[in-house]
Amino acid sequence: MILLFEIEILEIMLLNTHENIYDLLNEFLDISDNGINILEEQINSDTQLEYLEFSRNHKNKSGEEDLFLYKDEIFNEDISVDRKKNILVQLASINDVEAYRTIEKYLRKPGIRLYEWAYMALQESRLLIESNLLGESKVLITTGLGGKGLKLRYFIVFFTLDGTSITKLQKKIIKSELDYSLKRKGAEIEDIIFKDRFACILSMVPMQIPVQKLFNKILFECNQFGNFLFDDFIITNVKVLSMDEIQELLAINNHI
Repeated sequence: MILLFEIEILEIMLLNTHENIYDLLNEFLDISDNGINILEEQINSDTQLEYLEFSRNHKNKSGEEDLFLYKDEIFNEDISVDRKKNILVQLASINDVEAYRTIEKYLRKPGIRLYEWAYMALQESRLLIESNLLGESKVLITTGLGGKGLKLRYFIVFFTLDGTSITKLQKKIIKSELDYSLKRKGAEIEDIIFKDRFACILSMVPMQIPVQKLFNKILFECNQFGNFLFDDFIITNVKVLSMDEIQELLAINNHI
């Protein structure tokens, strides 16, 4: 069995982020660590949802032999995008190494328009083949920000309580507390950007760690040195937010 674990389902789980996602998965599915796969690349959420919906409704119905007769159409510049999308989904739906290699070859084509779509197809194809070879269930967890191994990537924004810019000392406090707390939990910082009143953090966090609880603790520890950060913060696994999007979210929640 292979399951594409949709971003919508994951976001519902994240509404209760005091729990860890790993335990929530095991509550719904009897699956081993080896069966859990995270989409590594940062693929646009709309593309993911479109692919998953298309995949559900357009599985291969014509037979493998017929499919292989026209599989090379994906390399033809004159073939429409919609036709190529359909062929890629069809290829991903059959348990065949040649189908996998065809998608893999397409992904190496310079400047392809359907890179994200083909990447999704390649992951589905790989997991389908592995699931059949090993005789075990596979789950692909898809989020906009992706992840690696059993870690998911998150975008977090801390912001000052009074709206003033973060000082040099406060930046040092935030960096120090992030380094200390994340390393203890097997998490890591990929990037941190300070801009005016905002600290924008890109972090990889193990699925076993309740992510909201982790960053609540980090924020609390930072505020032991002057109570300079607002108690609320932004956290998402969908995309890296722009400054305009951050400002809009804060305005909606009456934090500006």
